[in-house]
Formats: sequence, structure tokens, C-alpha cells
Amino acid sequence: MKKIYIVSILLSFIVIPGCSKDFLKKYDKRITGTWRITDVNRVGLGGNTDNLPFTDGTFTFNEDGSLIYVNSANITYQGSWDIDKKQIDDQTMRSLQVTAVNYTTQQVITEYYDDMSFTGTDHFKATIISGFHNYVTHFRR
Repeated sequence: MKKIYIVSILLSFIVIPGCSKDFLKKYDKRITGTWRITDVNRVGLGGNTDNLPFTDGTFTFNEDGSLIYVNSANITYQGSWDIDKKQIDDQTMRSLQVTAVNYTTQQVITEYYDDMSFTGTDHFKATIISGFHNYVTHFRR
């Protein structure tokens, strides 16, 4: 019995350091880095993804809450992001607020994602809840 216990302890010291501890980090730390929008899905009745401000492009989320967004036409926007954690009944939800400004044209684009969740180290999805439909934006590193 002692041999099994010792072997399992040794294996845990070998296996655990190799695993990603990303899931233990706060969302504010996990989002830091460069992410690209890979897909936007509409779920439910009605709605149109053409009216969404962010359907493509790349975001760089900085630790200080600032961001750089570059759309598919290679136009650069600078702005800020914020994640808010809220408890609804027995469920924890995190919202993501993104605001970006093109200082050349003074165009401001912003979006409030009602819920966001990481589905892996290199993937998270952010959901806009709008009446009878939702929009799910997928981000990948």
C-alpha cells in the first residue's frame, strides 16, 4: 500500500507541473494578450450580426485595462476593457465591456458582452443577450 501511495505522489509531482494553471488565474489575468475573433454566431429568433461593432479583427488586451483593436481592414483603434463579476441566483457571470476609438476619424465603437467564459487556455466566448436572440463571439489566441 505504501508503494502505491509513494508512486502516486511521485507521479503527481511529474504530471501537475506540466499542466496549464491558467484556469486558476483571474479572468483579468487570463484575457491579457492578443486574441482574434474567429466566429460570431447568432442563436435564437431574429437579429442580424451586421449591426455588431466587432465581428472580425484582433484585440490586444493589456494588463492595465487598455486595448488595441485592429479590424480586418487594418484600421487601428485604441481603448479600454473591463471585466465585471456578478452573482445571479447561484450562477456567477462575468461581463466584458470593450470600448475602442479610432483617433484619426474619431469613430467610437463599444460593446457590452453580458457573459464571457473561457473554454480553454486559448479560447473564450463572449455572449450578447438581446431579446429573443443571443450573439456568441469566439476569441482565440
